[in-house]
Amino acid sequence: MTKEHFPSEGEQPLAENLTINEDHILAHDVDEEPVEANRRLFTGWLLKFVIMLAIAYSVFHLYTLNVSPMETWSFRIVHVAGALVLGFILFAGARFVSAEEGTARHRWTTWIGAAALVPAFYALYQTYAFQQLVQAGTLRIPVELETWHFGWPLLAASGIGIVMSWFHQRDRARFSVPDLVLIVCSVAVAAYLLVVFNTSMRMTTGTAFAPVGISFAAVAGSALIMELTRRVAGLALVVIGLVFLVYVFAGPYLPGFLGYPGLSVQRFFSQVYTDAGILGPTTAVSSTYIILFIIFAAFLQASKVGDYFVNFAFAAAGRSRGGPAKVAIFASGLMGMINGTSAGNVVSTGSLTIPLMKRVGYSKESAGAVEAAASTGGQIMPPIMGAGAFIMAEITGIPYTEIAIAAIIPAILYFASVFFMVDFEAKKLGMRGMRADELPNLRRLARQVYLFAPIIILIVALFQGYSVIRAGTLATVSAAVVSWISPNKMGVREILRAFEIAAYMSIQIIVVCAAAGIIVGVISLTGVGARFSVLLLDVAAHSHLLALVFAMFISILLGMGMPTTAAYAVAASVVAPGLVQLGIEPLTAHFFVFYFAVVSAITPPVALASYAAAGISGANAMATSVASFRIGIAAFIVPFMFFYNGALLMEAGWFEIARALVTATFGVYLLSAGVLGWFARSAAPALVRLLLIAAALLTIEGGVWTDLAGIGLAVVAMLIQRKRAPGLAAA
Repeated sequence: MTKEHFPSEGEQPLAENLTINEDHILAHDVDEEPVEANRRLFTGWLLKFVIMLAIAYSVFHLYTLNVSPMETWSFRIVHVAGALVLGFILFAGARFVSAEEGTARHRWTTWIGAAALVPAFYALYQTYAFQQLVQAGTLRIPVELETWHFGWPLLAASGIGIVMSWFHQRDRARFSVPDLVLIVCSVAVAAYLLVVFNTSMRMTTGTAFAPVGISFAAVAGSALIMELTRRVAGLALVVIGLVFLVYVFAGPYLPGFLGYPGLSVQRFFSQVYTDAGILGPTTAVSSTYIILFIIFAAFLQASKVGDYFVNFAFAAAGRSRGGPAKVAIFASGLMGMINGTSAGNVVSTGSLTIPLMKRVGYSKESAGAVEAAASTGGQIMPPIMGAGAFIMAEITGIPYTEIAIAAIIPAILYFASVFFMVDFEAKKLGMRGMRADELPNLRRLARQVYLFAPIIILIVALFQGYSVIRAGTLATVSAAVVSWISPNKMGVREILRAFEIAAYMSIQIIVVCAAAGIIVGVISLTGVGARFSVLLLDVAAHSHLLALVFAMFISILLGMGMPTTAAYAVAASVVAPGLVQLGIEPLTAHFFVFYFAVVSAITPPVALASYAAAGISGANAMATSVASFRIGIAAFIVPFMFFYNGALLMEAGWFEIARALVTATFGVYLLSAGVLGWFARSAAPALVRLLLIAAALLTIEGGVWTDLAGIGLAVVAMLIQRKRAPGLAAA
C-alpha cells in the first residue's frame, strides 16, 4: 500500500522513496510499513471489512487503556485473540500462486478445511453453552462436555487447519478456508478462557482440580500462536519454543542440572495460558505499552513526521564526510526507537539510506552494515527503547523513568561509536559529502521544527510523573494536533488510517510476545532458570568475568533469529536471575542481558538486521553481518563495564557520572580508531591498533587509575603514529 511518488519535471531520481528537486530532497513514506511477501492484499468488500476490523482493534485498546479498563486477564485474552484473528486473515501460511500457476493449487485443502469448520464451529458453540451453565449457577462444567464436545473438536479443527494452511496456495487477493478454521478456533479458545477465568474455577489452575477444558484450550492456543509466529517472524522463535515445550516432558529423563521432577500435561497446560506464561509479563507489556506506542508511531507515520525526521537529518549531516551514513545513524536510530524492531526498521529507512551511502563511496557491505547497526541501536535509545524498557520495568519492578535515565549514557556511547566508525571510514576512503544542491534546505525545515513536539511532549510527560499510558496517549493526540499546522493535516480519514496501520504493525510483536510467554512459562514452571543460576554461580566461583562472558554468549544465542522483544524476555528469564544471584544489581543485570539480546540482530551467523540490510544493498549476507558486528563493537564491550562502573547507568554522583561519560566517550573514539585502523589522519599499524584498543578498554572501565592508564597508552599510540608519519606533526 506504499504511496507512489514520481519525479516531476526538473527532478532527478536518486533512490526508492527519494527524489531531489530545485529546492530540497523530498524523502517520502520512509516509515511506510513494508508489505510482507506472505501478506494478502484484498480488494472490494473484503478489504473494507479488514480495514474496519483493524481500526476497531486499535480503538479498542486506546479506549480500554484510557477510558474503561477491563479485568486484566480478560483484556489480555482479547488482546491476543484479536491479533490471532487479524494475523490469520492477513498472513498466508504458504506462498501465493504465480501467474503461470493460475488462481489456485492444491484445491483439496479447501474441501478438507471446509470439513474442519464443523468441529471448529461446534467447539465455539460449546463455549456459549458453557456460559449459559455458568450463568445458571453451575460451579463446575461436566468433564465429558469439556473433553468430547469442546476439547477434542477444538484440537482436531486446529490441527487440520494448521496443516492444511501449509499447502493451501491461492491468489494474493483471495482468502483461505483453512485460515477461517484457525480464526474460529482462536475465537473459541478466547471465549472458553473468558468464561472459565471469570469464575472461581480460575483459582484451580495448576492443580488436579483444574477444568480439563483449560488444558485443551491452552494446547490449541499455543499451537495457533506458534503457527502465526512462523508466518510473521520465521521459524527461529518457533523452534526454540518447541524445544522448551519438549523439555517440559523430557526434562525428568535428562541428566545433571537439566533434570527436574516433571509436570503432567494437564498441570502444565492448565497454567501456561495464565499469567505464569502466555498472559504473563510479555503480554502484559504488549497489551499496554507496546500497542500504545505502536499507535503513536502510526500517527507519526500518518502525519508524515517520519519524512520530516529524515529530511532534517539530511539537512543537518548530509554535507559532512560520508553524509548519508551519518544521516542513517540519526534517522534509523530515531525511527528504530519507536517501531521496536531492528530488521523492520532496516527495511523501511534502509531503502532510502543504503543506496545513497553506496552513491558517495561506501561498499555494499559497509552501507548495509551501517544501516543495520544504526537500526539496532534504536532499540537501546531512550525514552522508548523499542519495547525493551517497558518489558524491563514489568519484569524487574524498577520504575520506567529510572530505566530510561539509566539508558542515556550507554545509548550515547553506542551511537558515538557508530558515528566514529563511519567518519573514520569516510576519511580512510577519501569520501565526500553530498552537494548543497542535493540536500534539503535547513532553513526551510527549521520552520517546521514544531513537528518534534510529540516526542518532546512524550519525554516531558514521562518525567513530570504521568503514567506511561497517559504520556503515550498525550503524545499520540499531540501528533494529530501538530499535523493541523503542518502541510500534512490529519483529518478523520487520516486518523482512521493511522489506527488501521497500527493494527497491522502490532500483529507481529503481539504474537511474538505471546510466543515468548510460552517459553517464559516453561522456564518458570519447570525451574530451569533457577538451575541455570546455580550453574552460573559455579562458573563465577572461578571468575566473575568468565561468568559474564558465559551469560553474554547465552543471551546472544537465545536472541539469534528472534525479534528484540522476545529475545530479551527469554534471556531475562534464563540469564538475569543468575546474574542477580552473583550480587549484581537487578538494573545492571537486566541491562547487561538486554544489550546482548539486542545486538544478536547484528551478530553472525544469524543476524536478522544485517541480513535485511544485505537484501537491500545487494551484498553478501554474512559479509554484511561481520561488518555490522565490527561497527557495533562498542555494544559488546560497554555492558561489561556496567559491572565495574555503575556511573555508566547513572548509579553514582553527578561528578562521577560526568567523568564516566567523558572518558567512556573518549574510549569508544579510541576503540573505533583501533578497530577500523585509522588514527591521527593516517592508517594505523597493528601495534598502534592494539594500543588504542587497550586504551579504549581502560577508559571505558571508568576508574581514575584506569582512565589515566588509558590516556597514557593513547599518548604512546599518538607518538608512535607521529614518528611513523612525521608529516602529521606539521599538519
